[in-house]
Amino acid sequence: MSFFIENWGFISKGLLMTIELALVILLFTTVISVILGVLATLPNKLLRGVIHAYVELFRSIPLIVNVFFIFFGAPMFGLDLTPFAAVTTGLTLWGSANGIEIVRGGLESVARHQWKSAWALGLKPWQIYLYVIGPQSLKAILPAYTGLLTLLVQATSLGALVGVTEFLKTGQTIIERTTMMTGASPAFEVYGIVLLVYFVICSALSWLSRYLERRLNRSSIRSAH
Repeated sequence: MSFFIENWGFISKGLLMTIELALVILLFTTVISVILGVLATLPNKLLRGVIHAYVELFRSIPLIVNVFFIFFGAPMFGLDLTPFAAVTTGLTLWGSANGIEIVRGGLESVARHQWKSAWALGLKPWQIYLYVIGPQSLKAILPAYTGLLTLLVQATSLGALVGVTEFLKTGQTIIERTTMMTGASPAFEVYGIVLLVYFVICSALSWLSRYLERRLNRSSIRSAH
């Protein structure tokens, strides 16, 4: 375990890069998912068709292919993306395509009479989504969306394939360097630490999801009474 202490500065930089990458991806994915997910429930058929095409396109492309396509394809269109930007773009496109469907499905799961009652009260569309439909749809959206966020956090490890010095790439570098210097490979210990860190992060997301679900359920019970 001495190699871990000796390389702590390098490891911490990789972990911070992974956290930064994950936060940026989760932010962009959430913003796009919410906006387009709401727009996908509007009656405009052309708008819904365009969003549906976007969803089907990027949901059908494997994540690794998406990342490689953005990283190697962007320069052909005059876009000189850094590895960080390419991974962020690739994962955001895939994540938002899935997130849009989760948001749309959650909103449309709310009983139709709730929509009709809100319209009858003369509420504006944004008020209906914000105060009536949105809060009720959270119970349907939250579990699936947390699962999506967990997948995206795990997928940040794909950054290692295009040169992003995130946590997994840092671990690989330490293994190569230690093997060359000592002749012994610490692969088991390093990958064990990487596994543990991802487990902790994803478990924290799952715990947060369950906590929010319990809060929502308690709020619903109090409202019913």
